[in-house]
Amino acid sequence: MWSSNRRTFLLTGGALALTGCGFTPAYGPQGGAAVLLNGVSPDAPNSPDAFALVTHLQKRLGPANPKRYRLSYTIQTTATGQGISTDNATTRYQLSGTVDYTLRDGASDAVLLTGRVNSFTSWSASGTIVATQSAEQGAHTRLMTILADQIVTRLLAQASSLPQ
Repeated sequence: MWSSNRRTFLLTGGALALTGCGFTPAYGPQGGAAVLLNGVSPDAPNSPDAFALVTHLQKRLGPANPKRYRLSYTIQTTATGQGISTDNATTRYQLSGTVDYTLRDGASDAVLLTGRVNSFTSWSASGTIVATQSAEQGAHTRLMTILADQIVTRLLAQASSLPQ
């Protein structure tokens, strides 16, 4: 009995506290996501990593129609050997990546937001050559997905400052 009332009190109190501080859900009626969804056009990809990044950005933000904003980006990745066997063969790699991005106004090309995101993932190189290459490609795709999600999160967090 007490735990049910306690949960209700905590949920109600938490909701009231968020209302008082000016919190607006990103995907709510006045949230910033509305201005970004189907309005951000990433630059055309020029590498497999850029293709994976742009594909995931478009999954999250939708195709730009009409193009309100242009998103330019620069991707840097580095693979580092992490595990070495007794016969001196590298058995595990870490893939680190950074994306510098700039959101521009679609009409005037004025810079609206800039940022940098970074993360890492890894893959095993202890199987066959084909398995190792497939694992490396998978690591690149995972990393670009992680970085695209971070970019979208940052854009959503700053969306209320964008011109409508």
